[in-house]
Amino acid sequence: MTDRAKGDGRDGGGAAQRPRESAPRAVAARVLARVWASDAFASAALDAELRRAPALDPRDVGLATELVYGVLRAQVALEARIAEFAAKSRWTTDPLVRAHVLMGAYSLCFLDRVPPFAAVSEAVDGAQAAGGPRVGAFANAVLRRLAAAMEAGGRPPLAGAVVASAPGWLRGALRRSLGRAAAEAFLSAGPVPPPTGLCLAPGEDRDAWLEALRGAAPAASFEAGRVSPAAIVARGAGDLRRLPGFGAAWIGQEEGAQALALALGARPGERVLDACAGRGNKSWILSRAVLPGGAVDAADLYPAKLSQLRATLSAPPASAEGAEGAGAQVGDAQARDAQPSGAQARDAQPSGAQAGAPGGLERAAAFVRETYAVDWTVGAGDVPEGYDRVLVDAPCSGVGTLRRRPEIALRRDADDLPRLADLQVAIARRAATRARDGGRLVFAVCSVLREECEAVATRLAAPAEDDLGVRLEPAPFDAEIARELSGGGDAFRLLPHVHGTDGYFAAMFIVRR
Repeated sequence: MTDRAKGDGRDGGGAAQRPRESAPRAVAARVLARVWASDAFASAALDAELRRAPALDPRDVGLATELVYGVLRAQVALEARIAEFAAKSRWTTDPLVRAHVLMGAYSLCFLDRVPPFAAVSEAVDGAQAAGGPRVGAFANAVLRRLAAAMEAGGRPPLAGAVVASAPGWLRGALRRSLGRAAAEAFLSAGPVPPPTGLCLAPGEDRDAWLEALRGAAPAASFEAGRVSPAAIVARGAGDLRRLPGFGAAWIGQEEGAQALALALGARPGERVLDACAGRGNKSWILSRAVLPGGAVDAADLYPAKLSQLRATLSAPPASAEGAEGAGAQVGDAQARDAQPSGAQARDAQPSGAQAGAPGGLERAAAFVRETYAVDWTVGAGDVPEGYDRVLVDAPCSGVGTLRRRPEIALRRDADDLPRLADLQVAIARRAATRARDGGRLVFAVCSVLREECEAVATRLAAPAEDDLGVRLEPAPFDAEIARELSGGGDAFRLLPHVHGTDGYFAAMFIVRR
């Protein structure tokens, strides 16, 4: 242990000094405290904190990010290790103290690039700043004992700690859905946080955009996606809106989410309904796919989301080959959530004509014709009938996004699954009434749990228990990407440890009246 760790008043060997908080650990501690105390989402809270700390260098941003995601993923295992050396758990009642102690434990157990003396010292400084000298002394004693245990017995594998930290109900549900080995692979899958996904509009040249983006941001990494033919996977790209082509040639969207929209198989000239559109990322893709001559309408429960969608996708193009700048800001929320560094878009002005973009393209504008605020569990509202295709990206547990949103594991429980499954069936059944006879419907969720996936698809295909006048027949996908993912079948599942995407499920149906 260095002199700093020994002679700072924690062992009674000298006058107490003002604790010095490490900047990246202070950022991470505030994020963790907000997640625990205010039910904040880690990615959004990290974005906000990093915006307040613009002087952090990339290495410190990376450390803060790893500490946030690492502590949340391994929280239960870390608290169990601390409990081996702490007679009481009062330290967990103050969110900031809890954050600093657990970050210290995480560093000791899993970060070999951080020397043990530094991990202890910085955690003690943070705990003392948050809770006072007695709390600092407690953290010092407990973490020194943990450091000694790590030195004597070696560091545990992070994957095992992550699996052990998942709630028992979730481990059981994943094993029933995927099998034991695959469930553990799913829980421990990396990278964490995942890279940012970019989605190219139909007709864009991915190789040309890879070259352009690499030239515009040489310090970042840009690679072709593995699943979506429209995907570019970025790391270290920072503010997406500063890059050429944003909003005109591409938007920020996770690769698996792109695959769901493409799986609908929308074709030129078709009428398409995005029944749970949110802020419109999938509508952006679909609106390009139906041109020329088609139309996309969007519905959602939340008027505020539709307002954002209308602000970015409601200006009709002057022609089928309209201005490339329309819809330039759609996808901002997804882009921000996906930033590995937590950096949000700030002051760049999106534009269809940006320096370094592949030139000479006449891009059709993204355009949603109508939006409808509707509660599908109550009725169809003003949504008309006769759509050729309907996408139902239904509300779900979000378990498929655990790499990106590890706090979900702390907020869901087993009782949520039947409630959500009933909601999914109700939404999909009612949305199906808006399709024409012989039209197609894709049911999708960002979950991999059988209760929200195959079990719901089975219920949708069963004889109806309502009087809506439609039945849903499972049918093979007719989009190339979905045929490949499903092996020619009527359903597929995306998994982070297999496909490199977030976890999703999708099933195709033909609507009969």
